[in-house]
Amino acid sequence: MNLTDNKYSQFALVREMMDTVQVVANFNQSCSNNIADKVGRIGNVLFTGEGSSRIFPAKNALRKIKEWGLNLNGQTDCSWQSSMYNLKNYAVFLASNSGQTKEIVTLAKKLAEENNPSRFGLSANYDTPLSKYCSSTHVLNCGWEQAVAATKSVVEQAMYYESVLWNIAGMDKSNELNSAAGAIEKALTLQIPQEYVEWAKQAGTIYFAGYNDGVAEELTLKTNEITRRKSDFLEGTYMLHGIEEVMQKNDIIFMIDPIEDETEKIKEYLVQRAGVRVVAIADHQTAFPTIIVPNVGTFQQYVYLCAGWNLLVEIGISLGIDLDHPSRARKVGNQFQ
Repeated sequence: MNLTDNKYSQFALVREMMDTVQVVANFNQSCSNNIADKVGRIGNVLFTGEGSSRIFPAKNALRKIKEWGLNLNGQTDCSWQSSMYNLKNYAVFLASNSGQTKEIVTLAKKLAEENNPSRFGLSANYDTPLSKYCSSTHVLNCGWEQAVAATKSVVEQAMYYESVLWNIAGMDKSNELNSAAGAIEKALTLQIPQEYVEWAKQAGTIYFAGYNDGVAEELTLKTNEITRRKSDFLEGTYMLHGIEEVMQKNDIIFMIDPIEDETEKIKEYLVQRAGVRVVAIADHQTAFPTIIVPNVGTFQQYVYLCAGWNLLVEIGISLGIDLDHPSRARKVGNQFQ
């Protein structure tokens, strides 16, 4: 996709996806300095929110905590389930772009009533119901999005959470941001083979498979919002553990960073026996048809996510869909009253 062709530029969704390049390039790691020390001293952190405000930002952060071996107990759950926990010894990050999401504001209010001092809001708006109940609230620089499907805000939320981890670990990532932004731009603008788009249009279900770091799961949600097609997230090798029984011929699986050790089983049980099509999104050619993206190390998950957005836009446009205005989904899914 690109912004020079009205086929794409007419949609706020595409413009906001492309804004992600500058969101990353201009990101200031010091924006979380004021709370990173507090979180590090507490040692326990919960990232919560609903939908896109939790899936990728939270799970990407949890993967980084474990990969980097940080001395930090990181957790995530949705807001209602989190409200069932004793969080008195946790720093809690509460994300809602609107700052009005019922579930998250209700949890923030509960934590305030319990006198938890470490209630950190994350929003795209100032002076919201969420900020009323948080001890501090960081407002994103990307601004409010017009399209229903959140995009650039998801990336900035994830960057903010990562910056907390960078500051706790004493990492300086500022010199890597430009190369990450460049790789994201390439992922957003690379040409998606029309054959893959046609395969997706023919599929009864569009699956995304990958690690539990939020990328494939977030793309599953975006498939519903952008293409209006049924979609499912297959974590790890879940696709080999029973779901193949109900997969249908011409269903398609987009695999994010495929697990190479399982290639032969995927070919045998899914491609040959079930008639499922498989396309990989990876930084190298795989045993499957592959959308190849640049490798930028620690920021690789962002690149995979943006390549998936690019793919979904091509599918949605090919289906003749208004990308900005789903008929049922709302910008604020469940508003606090």
